[in-house]
Amino acid sequence: MTDYASRLDRARAIAAAKGIDVLLVGTGAEFAYLTGSWVSSHERLTCLVIRPEAKPIIVAPSTDIESLQGVAAQLVGWSDGQDPYALALDGTHPTTVVVGSSLTADHVLRFQSTIRRQVEPSSLTSTDAPHVEYVLATEALAGLFSRKDPDEVAELRAAAVAIDAVHAEVPRLLQPGRTEADVAADLRELILREHKEVDFIIVGSGPNGANPHYDYGERELSAGDPVVVDIGGTLPSGYHSDCTRTYVVGADPSAAPADFQEAYAVLEEAQAAGRAAARPGATAQEIDRATRSVIESAGWGEYFTHRTGHGIGLSTHEEPFIMEGNELELAESMAFSIEPGIYVPGKWGMRLEDIVVTTESGYESLNQAPRGLR
Repeated sequence: MTDYASRLDRARAIAAAKGIDVLLVGTGAEFAYLTGSWVSSHERLTCLVIRPEAKPIIVAPSTDIESLQGVAAQLVGWSDGQDPYALALDGTHPTTVVVGSSLTADHVLRFQSTIRRQVEPSSLTSTDAPHVEYVLATEALAGLFSRKDPDEVAELRAAAVAIDAVHAEVPRLLQPGRTEADVAADLRELILREHKEVDFIIVGSGPNGANPHYDYGERELSAGDPVVVDIGGTLPSGYHSDCTRTYVVGADPSAAPADFQEAYAVLEEAQAAGRAAARPGATAQEIDRATRSVIESAGWGEYFTHRTGHGIGLSTHEEPFIMEGNELELAESMAFSIEPGIYVPGKWGMRLEDIVVTTESGYESLNQAPRGLR
């Protein structure tokens, strides 16, 4: 619990430094990161409230208060018929409000209405009422959420080892005559041997691999088919794995189409360039540019259709997002994927993904599964 108390203190310090009046964080990964609790109160409001100069509070339904005992915040219970939004704001008049990414529209709109009601109409007209700025927590607290402490890195390293163990079994699963669904069923069992939960399974063979977010279907595998296998799971701690490798059905990878093999050599070079660019001081968009420039120079640029990567931790996708336009400067101990891809509609696709963590002078690749065609 001292770790969570420290994170709450750091959040308060960031709020003070940035002139933030109040942070409102709903249940989910951000709430769990700051409190250690994955409590869920469904449509009823449970909200962590952080102010620069006050002890954090959690406003939660009275039915859920018991499960929050021990959290490093003051607990404020509410019952049906009470106004939890007024309790959370406690008569304050914030002008800069940070909103957690998991707060749904029904909660955000009620917070906005409550803040408007707190403006005294007798002293303020609609034209001179203070402007309220709303900022996402993922932006305001990006440096806090994205920098992993040693225990978090250890969990992500364990997650990488777990998913690498699954990838080690993939070549024997990819046999001519089997379907993508057959392979996915085996992968589900293998992931659950190493993880608490299955997050996702992609088995995209032949032309299906050209859809980056395909899952799997009844297509039958044939010798020489390229197959994109992207898999991930959740450890008991809540931390996630995510790793993609591209395979060729059968014992001989050279049986794959010639243009596919040519493009895959480019993809390996691009992913290596992205890893080499991952270091403190670089911006997220610089890593994206490093991978993209290799693919564009080789003439495949129009077929690289997504960002280079995303952060990972208690969420599978979080800051830092490795893409053009993200000028976030990387710092030591940030964890994220580097996963360029090339997708030719109607023919084949490919992706190569590792989770890396920035070190003092460069990066560590947490995934160690072979990157070459197998």
